[in-house]
Amino acid sequence: MSTATPPITVPTLARKKSKGEKITMLTAYDYPTALLVDRAGIDVVLVGDSLVMEELGYDSTIPGTMEMMLHHIKAVRKGVTRAMVLGDMPFLAYQVNADEAVRNAGRLLQEGGANAVKLEGGEAIAPTIRRIVDAGIPVVGHIGFTPQSVNQIGLQKQGKSVEGAEQVLRDARAVQEAGAFAVVLELIPEELAARITAELGIITIGIGAGPGCDGQVLVTSDLLGMRPERAAFKHVKQYAQIGSEIERALNAYREDVEAGRFP
Repeated sequence: MSTATPPITVPTLARKKSKGEKITMLTAYDYPTALLVDRAGIDVVLVGDSLVMEELGYDSTIPGTMEMMLHHIKAVRKGVTRAMVLGDMPFLAYQVNADEAVRNAGRLLQEGGANAVKLEGGEAIAPTIRRIVDAGIPVVGHIGFTPQSVNQIGLQKQGKSVEGAEQVLRDARAVQEAGAFAVVLELIPEELAARITAELGIITIGIGAGPGCDGQVLVTSDLLGMRPERAAFKHVKQYAQIGSEIERALNAYREDVEAGRFP
């Protein structure tokens, strides 16, 4: 992609939705990955709190902190010239009170260089979304399966029952009414995601929510096959097997050194 290409903004994404053009989002947690994702023409680079698991090895996103997020957002910002940089607000960065939420969201923009922030929750968190939006900060919501609530809801698809589907619908409406410009729909039935997308005026981004959303997001390491065991996840498509190729190269290096072939 040419560096002269105008940067992606909230109005840019809104125009894509109005034209029926699909929106692309991928994660990046470091400078070299951000360079590649941006060059590929991806619309939104998500510095997700999934980095706590994918990069730092924890078994959930709960240990994530503002300092962790800022560190990685700064690195990604240096590699991106065109895409929107979306920063996740980590656990307890926005749940304590609205004033603290606005301050932390502002830090992701002011210190980290993000263009927008993402936070999990629907009806319960809608007043906080409104406060952040009123401060001039673009917000993306996140409903359905919310990883920061894994200890409460478990690792399972949401909205499968009639009551569950109604709650997800209420959450989606609340996020829109609070002023978010987009919402991530994670691990909900395809029919429900399509219904939400048809009803809402804001952008929907799916992950494990079927093709009816306005766009899709994947964890880049899943897309690249860095962890082959993740291929079992139904919503993951591996476009390459980079993990096994890296392992092959590392073994070849070790063997050459041990055999005296390198240097």
